[in-house]
Amino acid sequence: MPYLSLTDDAAEVFLGAPGRDLDENNPENRFSLEWLDEMNRVLEEAGDAGKPVILTATGKFFSNGLDTDYIAANVGDLPAYLDRVHQLYITVLTLGAPTIAAINGHAFGAGAMLALCADHRAMRSERGFWSLPEAALNMPFTRGMAALVRTRTPDATATEAMLTSRRYGGEDAVAAGIVEQAVPGDDLLDAARETARARAGLVNANQTTIKRGLRLPLLADLHTPTPPTLL
Repeated sequence: MPYLSLTDDAAEVFLGAPGRDLDENNPENRFSLEWLDEMNRVLEEAGDAGKPVILTATGKFFSNGLDTDYIAANVGDLPAYLDRVHQLYITVLTLGAPTIAAINGHAFGAGAMLALCADHRAMRSERGFWSLPEAALNMPFTRGMAALVRTRTPDATATEAMLTSRRYGGEDAVAAGIVEQAVPGDDLLDAARETARARAGLVNANQTTIKRGLRLPLLADLHTPTPPTLL
């Protein structure tokens, strides 16, 4: 489950269990209902800390996205489930603090989109991929998810990523405009903390006001309920 670690530089939100390389109950940091509940609680606590917020994880995965086992067993609940995922994106997009994603490993699908919600993104250079596998899996994007990718990456990148399911390594992700930095894994958190220190003076409620104005059309798309006819 997600947890919060407070340092001098930032409120660090880890997407998996503390003290483990892999969470035995959710090794890929997928968006289970319980995970979403805990992530929302941790983000609220992080937002109250008065520090920049870093999103990261340990082990092989940043996040592998949607809980496909839950979806397969609860197809009728898919629209409500996706709306909860959209709400998580809205929360990160409008936090009253600078946000930095430190992408430690694979970020696929909804997990890749979560990373896009951060204001600044750094990715491990020597291993791990950022990818949107929906086209390869014959899955659609919701209106909100399509808007998120379209507005948070360059048009050519959004087109390639969404239509081809390309896997981007760290340096490729920098070249494509998905992340701003690619650094060795041992330096990843330090790079994120350096960015946090540079932006520490910007933590205030005005950040939320500015972000809502900057991202108004995207937020409107994410607030749009997912139709039952999506699939």
